[in-house]
Amino acid sequence: MDHYGTVTAAASALAYTPSASSYQLRQLAELLGVTLIEPSGRGVKLTPAARIILRHTAIMQAQWEAARSELAAAADEPSGQFTLCGFSTASTQLLPHAAAALRDRHPRLDVRLVQADPAECFELVEMGTADLALVMVTTDSPPLGDLRFDQQLLVDDPLDLVVPTSHPLASRERVTLADAAGESWIISRPESAYHHLTVAACVAAGFTPNLVHQADEWETGAAMVSQELGVTLVPRLGRLSSEWAVTRLRLSGEPVPARRIVAATRKGASSHPLVAETLALIRSRCTSLYSDPSGGISPAGPHTTEDGGDTTRDETA
Repeated sequence: MDHYGTVTAAASALAYTPSASSYQLRQLAELLGVTLIEPSGRGVKLTPAARIILRHTAIMQAQWEAARSELAAAADEPSGQFTLCGFSTASTQLLPHAAAALRDRHPRLDVRLVQADPAECFELVEMGTADLALVMVTTDSPPLGDLRFDQQLLVDDPLDLVVPTSHPLASRERVTLADAAGESWIISRPESAYHHLTVAACVAAGFTPNLVHQADEWETGAAMVSQELGVTLVPRLGRLSSEWAVTRLRLSGEPVPARRIVAATRKGASSHPLVAETLALIRSRCTSLYSDPSGGISPAGPHTTEDGGDTTRDETA
């Protein structure tokens, strides 16, 4: 209820009826001899006693996960189900590679993949449906200090500027995001995290983008760019088809806009050997993609090229 806001929403997330959840709350309150919820406006809120219980419950859950991790480390061979989840591009570029490697290394392990948006990924991990999630950090993400999760910074995925091949910027040796201030922009819908990321990047560069067209898929945006309808930003992790007559530019200047990707587990589960092995595979994959001249992602940290920040082109036609 602390996370979902109401008894009804919390019950739905747990696949319980509201009446069953209310009954369990009453039973726990009677057992402990404290009040757990109290009226607040038209609804209810948790009492200080309830928050004490939540804090200790999180500690006990973390200890349980740590015990499971220690037992797994003592086992001869990993077995059972191990589920990875992630947002769309992570599920395309990172998770399949890791899942295939785990499958080949551990025949008794049942590796499963789930594509989900960041908010759902956190829910899947918390509920135990998934063991490890790759998520893009958004304004709605749990804070790093959230007692429910262990979150590790994985990569900063820089945003590249995509322009038509005939665009004047396509021949420039150095391009900053501010150089595209006067352009028409192709951007995802307002409710998306990527919309907010793009707008925030433009504002940080000193301008408000002229938002003309909407496209939620990188390929759709690239098709629009190829017809000279505007420009767009695409994360380095996102691949574009060679079908489109566009030039992909690695931006110079500071700060280079990027989306931050973290790996999340339940609190206490980050020491699980399968989690550690999976993250090693994913980091290796990131290094491989970053070294690919046709596009890759950068390790977490500042984004500069070897010559100090000159633009790199990736032309497709």
